[in-house]
Amino acid sequence: MIDYELYARIKHYHEQKGLTPAQIAKELQLDPRTVGKWLEAKQFHQRKSVTRPSKLDPFKDTIVRMLEEHPYTAVQVLRSIKEQGYTGGSSILKEYISKVRPKRSRAFLSLAFAPGECAQVDWGNHGSIQVGDSRRNLSFFVMVLCYSRMMYLEFTVSQSMEHFLACHQNAFDAFGAVPRKIMVDNLKCAVLKHPYGQKPVLNPKYLDFAKHWGFEISACGVRKPHEKGRVENAIGYVKKNLLAGLELPDYRAINHYARHWCRATANVRIHAQTGKKPVDMLEEEREHLLPLPVNTYDIGVLTQVRASSQFRITLESNRYSVPARYAGKRLTLKTYPDRLCIYDGNNLVARHVRSFDKKRDIEDPDHVQEFIVQRRAARDQQLFSRFLALSPRAKDYFFELEKKHLNIKHHVQKIVALSEIYGSEAVSRAMDDAFTYSAFSCEYVANILEQRARTMPAPGALHLTRREDLLDIEVKDPDLSIYDKPKEKNP
Repeated sequence: MIDYELYARIKHYHEQKGLTPAQIAKELQLDPRTVGKWLEAKQFHQRKSVTRPSKLDPFKDTIVRMLEEHPYTAVQVLRSIKEQGYTGGSSILKEYISKVRPKRSRAFLSLAFAPGECAQVDWGNHGSIQVGDSRRNLSFFVMVLCYSRMMYLEFTVSQSMEHFLACHQNAFDAFGAVPRKIMVDNLKCAVLKHPYGQKPVLNPKYLDFAKHWGFEISACGVRKPHEKGRVENAIGYVKKNLLAGLELPDYRAINHYARHWCRATANVRIHAQTGKKPVDMLEEEREHLLPLPVNTYDIGVLTQVRASSQFRITLESNRYSVPARYAGKRLTLKTYPDRLCIYDGNNLVARHVRSFDKKRDIEDPDHVQEFIVQRRAARDQQLFSRFLALSPRAKDYFFELEKKHLNIKHHVQKIVALSEIYGSEAVSRAMDDAFTYSAFSCEYVANILEQRARTMPAPGALHLTRREDLLDIEVKDPDLSIYDKPKEKNP
């Protein structure tokens, strides 16, 4: 059976938002048949319960009077009414007592705070939100100034230390000042442990943060959330006023919307307790708050990591690259809400924008380029080593190539390749011959090897032509008188 509020939400989703019964059922976690039945109903009506007579009916007034006089147990009540003639069992009696026993609420004093004296902080949770291709749990941080009720709100997808401290700093910047004391619950970012009846053991990082900003940390008692009732009420107000029925936008835009809501709604409403607007009361409180320090606090959280053989470090299922030379080495990771910094000792070796998606590989192209250069250098070193092993004069040949201002790598590569075709001994002999002719290039070495490898036909016997007409040729004596004539002068 549903109540009237749920009935109204079903009608609203169908008539105002146009959702189907199946979509409404998924949104409200109801059976689709239940949603369909109430959509067909013209108005809300309570189910009439059928009251059946019970053996306990004659004794109900007596039970109520006993419980009002003293918090009797069910066993004591059972013994008393049996003496008066009750013949039923104890189960029905216990069920009835649980319904009619007077609720005894604990009494609490309403805490009063002076201007600037204190602020209260806590986390709230609200389902999940889409981040990239993944869904992340959505949290929101609330800080409330206890005197003015001025509220700061920020959404995150993590409640880690760096987010906790960053939200504090953003709240101080929004208020323009720092409260003298901050009350926190016993969450691990603030309190490591809080033995009953003893002082809490504060988180050293949070304690150092408090010293920098100048505020005092006040931890609530164990299982005493009422001690920070102002922020508890603020979290409830955020859920009812802001988040109820809100279709959450993309995570990148939600904090812009939260700041607008605080500025336009939460901090300008007439507060039920003070009867004033928080933004107006902040002006009264501001002079009692601490001023902002000159320097901000480094909220980065340090952890030790080891780079993988693929020169990657891992954070929250995402992988981030480092320079290839740090593969397999231990490094220091400093995490911020918006970025990562990776150090080797005191040297910053990599910096990345932090991703809140899942299973992503974030790579800096320069880190890969360095790896490629290293691989190329290793291959070049191996190539020159093979070249120098070809001949005792290979080193001198290398220097001669360098003198000619040639592309040395190209010529060396070609000569090494020739050694694989003709053999090392043939290439060594060709290089020796190249020194004889001062021929320094891979083309000269290849030409020498080709000439030596070419097979020449064996010379045969000389055969002369014996034809008679060729043997009877008569050759006249040359006329040498032409050489005795004087030379004619040029005009």
